[in-house]
Amino acid sequence: VEIGESVRGEDVYIVQSGCGEINDNLMELLIMINACKIASASRVTAVIPCFPYARQDKKDKSRAPISAKLVANMLSVAGADHIITMDLHASQIQGFFDIPVDNLYAEPAVLKWIKENIAEWKNCTIVSPDAGGAKRVTSIADRLNVDFALIHKERKKANEVDRMVLVGDVKDRVAILVDDMADTCGTICHAADKLVSAGATKVYAILTHGIFSGPAISRINNACFEAVVVTNTIPQEDKMKHCPKIQVIDISMILAEAIRRTHNGESVSYLFSHVPL
Repeated sequence: VEIGESVRGEDVYIVQSGCGEINDNLMELLIMINACKIASASRVTAVIPCFPYARQDKKDKSRAPISAKLVANMLSVAGADHIITMDLHASQIQGFFDIPVDNLYAEPAVLKWIKENIAEWKNCTIVSPDAGGAKRVTSIADRLNVDFALIHKERKKANEVDRMVLVGDVKDRVAILVDDMADTCGTICHAADKLVSAGATKVYAILTHGIFSGPAISRINNACFEAVVVTNTIPQEDKMKHCPKIQVIDISMILAEAIRRTHNGESVSYLFSHVPL
């Protein structure tokens, strides 16, 4: 990597999301941070819309790595002074860093999308496809002043869901599944079937990070969703060609405003509850 401009004494922002060839992208990010750092940049901020390895944030079995902590250490060692990311899989990952981390939320953009695109949003139920997302869902339900429901799932082994129990009422309502990421989409497609069988009139899914690996696209095409809405923390152009149900919320404005506020030393907390115009 060679930086084409002088960065001496500058406030540098490097944007790189954890998607595609993740390991190549992560390595490129680390090398770029280091290149800027030793070229005397005054501050280097890594803007990582989708944080790589964020799901491995604890030891879920013996001899498992805690990769999110490792990535945090690597970013710090490379010389990052500040991290801007979006909807971390677990907020505690911020504690893996000894440098400031701004974890932005897609929630304001999601609320805006719901109000603008779902006509009967006042008669909807916000549903979390697992217990881990309960907090995210209750927060959205409170702001819209609607009910929420949870789906309790039991996994026999990783990436495969065994059985599901719906807690809450979705009969004759629009159900909106909300989660922070969808990988193989097994969970949300199971959840959608569960909601339809429990009497939901329509099912939408709103996800921050649409990873869509493996059989995800064919599963969505076969599932009973009205729409699957993702943000563009991960580029979605290719996926949208193969799946007409996928719609995208653009969150570049949120990141842009976060960068502007950080650079000018203003508070970023405004963005936790508002969408920049």
